[in-house]
Amino acid sequence: MKKSAHIGTMLEISDLKKRFGDNEVLKGFNMQLKEGENLVIMGKSGSGKSVMIKCLMGLMQPDSGDIKIMGMTVFDLEQSELDQLRKKIGFLFQGSALYDSMTVRENLEFPLRKQNMPQEEKDKLVYQALESVGLLDAIDLLPNELSGGMKRRIALARAIILHPKIIIYDEPTTGLDPITAKEIIQLMREIQHIHGSSALIITHDVDCSRVIADRMILLIDGVNYAEGSFEELSSSTDERIQAFFK
Repeated sequence: MKKSAHIGTMLEISDLKKRFGDNEVLKGFNMQLKEGENLVIMGKSGSGKSVMIKCLMGLMQPDSGDIKIMGMTVFDLEQSELDQLRKKIGFLFQGSALYDSMTVRENLEFPLRKQNMPQEEKDKLVYQALESVGLLDAIDLLPNELSGGMKRRIALARAIILHPKIIIYDEPTTGLDPITAKEIIQLMREIQHIHGSSALIITHDVDCSRVIADRMILLIDGVNYAEGSFEELSSSTDERIQAFFK
């Protein structure tokens, strides 16, 4: 039997639909994220990427469709069960989303606040996460003392502090200069290698996709219009697919 037969599905979206008045944003979107995979979703502005993420996080209810995370149907879960499941998912939000009034240490401890663990265990997790992004020296700084690239690294450290099984990256390189963007992409690859996590990467950055994607989905007109490797999609003769790679 092939090894791939044993690879589990970490996240599955089936026939997801969502409309706002007359505007049908998602028209039956489907997606599977496999264990240990880096899956990139690309879509133009207004294509429904952010709506899909909100549905995925349980922040928005779709009109119809199904979302399963590690085999559990999200919309069937009680709030306490959903909270437990969210601990297994790390989020890197667009723009980093650090708390301005908190030090780096306090920002990283924030996801640990509901964890019943001694302070020394929390300290250990904070140090490990900061070491993994190369910023242990910044532990007592405030966000306004950090560069844009450093903020993104700290946000990445916060996303991985509980060693999540799945990491969702929302535009991880937006607003960064090309050199810093490359550093973040390299960090993402290292983290996946160390933790064996699965990653869902929402981006419109072609360079990021080229380097990081095991597989890509192009979200066009509310559906998964095309799917394949970067090489397969970038060499497609379909004009709607080609528009992403120009």
